[in-house]
Amino acid sequence: MCWPHLDSPSVFAALLDPERGGEFTVEPLLEDANRMQLYVPETNILVTRWMADEASIELTDFMPHPECGTRLPRSLVRRLRVSRGRVRTRVRCRPRLDYAACVPRAEEYGATVVFHDGARALRLGASVPLQCGDGEAQAEFALDVGEETWFVLCDEEHDPLDAAECAAALDATADIWRHWTRRSNYRGRWREMVDRSALALKLLVSHKHGSIAAAGTFGLPEATGASRNWDYRASWMRDASFTVYAFMRLGYVDEAEHFRKWTEDRFTELENGNTLRIMYSLDGSEALAESTLDHLAGYAGSRPVRIGNAARSQTQLDIYGELLDSIYLSNKYGRAISRKGWAHVQRLVDHVCAHWMDADEGIWEVRDTPRHFLHSRLMCWVALDRAIRLARKRSLPGTVVEWAAERDRISEDIWAHFRHPEHGYFVQTKGGRDLDASALMMPLVRFVSATDPIWLKTLDAIGEQLADDGMVFRYRNTDGLEGGDGAFTTCTFWYVECLARAGRLNQAREVMARGVRYANHVGLFAEELSLRAEPLGNFPQALTHLAFISAAYYLDRRLSTPQGETWQP
Repeated sequence: MCWPHLDSPSVFAALLDPERGGEFTVEPLLEDANRMQLYVPETNILVTRWMADEASIELTDFMPHPECGTRLPRSLVRRLRVSRGRVRTRVRCRPRLDYAACVPRAEEYGATVVFHDGARALRLGASVPLQCGDGEAQAEFALDVGEETWFVLCDEEHDPLDAAECAAALDATADIWRHWTRRSNYRGRWREMVDRSALALKLLVSHKHGSIAAAGTFGLPEATGASRNWDYRASWMRDASFTVYAFMRLGYVDEAEHFRKWTEDRFTELENGNTLRIMYSLDGSEALAESTLDHLAGYAGSRPVRIGNAARSQTQLDIYGELLDSIYLSNKYGRAISRKGWAHVQRLVDHVCAHWMDADEGIWEVRDTPRHFLHSRLMCWVALDRAIRLARKRSLPGTVVEWAAERDRISEDIWAHFRHPEHGYFVQTKGGRDLDASALMMPLVRFVSATDPIWLKTLDAIGEQLADDGMVFRYRNTDGLEGGDGAFTTCTFWYVECLARAGRLNQAREVMARGVRYANHVGLFAEELSLRAEPLGNFPQALTHLAFISAAYYLDRRLSTPQGETWQP
């Protein structure tokens, strides 16, 4: 947990170092208890249950919703309630501020304990007595059936919520989440999973700024024991079109509009002759520079633990396509673009026209030699195509004829130079032979027909060479980093949607059935999967939940109307 914002320094990071990282542990003293977890339906309230022969106890974890009317701007609330028998429980709160750089002082302050390191502070309150220790607070107590106790962690300058306020905040937060979830217009076969994905995405969206974090964590490795450990607590421009599309499809227009506004605010940088950044901090400032936390042991010994992301300085030409696609979708289903916003779009399009032939680091952010990637070239085509469509739809000024000619040149370049010399299917790089699962975006952005023979060759090749039991690997060739690459969960759902669009509905449904099983026990997806289908990488992964929503929406519609879509002129 990072405090006070998702991209702030961590407070509890035992996943990355059980000894030094910091923890907030609840330990019922029950022999051989079976532990179960679930979300309260239609909410982001988490319930953990310990069930033993002699007794059972339930822990409810939540943060009060910003709109629920509590007097605190933020807090973590934990409620323990015994549902059977009598349970003795031990609670230990051991925060380690500033990425566990130092052990804070713990001091009693009335009935609370304050943790501080001179620069920042937290306060813990409870409805049972707390014992103050060296950088920690503990409590050990017994509860009988029907009894409950509360723990509240908040900023130091506030008094924690009391028991009555906690109960009211829990009820209000549950009601707000249920009301939000029921606004979704998805009623298809995977409704519960789609709702859970939407709720996870909502938690990754900044309530204040509207930006969306790529994931909620840093330092969880893509290859256990290796150095593929990145920080995903930033907002990538790449997620723009996926975010807008998913929220629009589900009927969450306000969230899509808030994110669109955040992306348009980034255009202000273009007025000074700057280029668009590939990622930003959640507040829109420059993303944190990459550094290592050498004092942390790393998840399963995977070091170094990194914060920030060096990819912030890379060239990734695909971001222009994803951004322009999001603007096009926002205009199609939401609010029309302003004149000033369109002027910025024109600058972006001119930049794409001048640079689409450049090499870059691509969607997978390779850290060796820049290359001419198919996906980057494809999304440059998308940038021009969507700008042309928008100009014509809204009668906006622009050199549309020249843009169209450049778009067509990109198309011809892809067809001529990004295909396997023997088999004819699309490949990862110009003149190369290796496959890349990002090619699955080709029919999804309507560059190629989903039933085009060349595309079907590509789809078959991906299924044969990159797919394994519903898991889809990004590529098989080397990328300049140590440790093997896991299967990328986003690609599974791109693959599902491509199969469905190709009319292979039985295969699409089978892969979907496998894909949803790769979520964890509460329906959340990690970034990658090991060969044993165990989670790897940062968590939960926004891009995967976005891809799942899109696949679930399209496949459900095709299964309901297997003859295909109604033609829309």
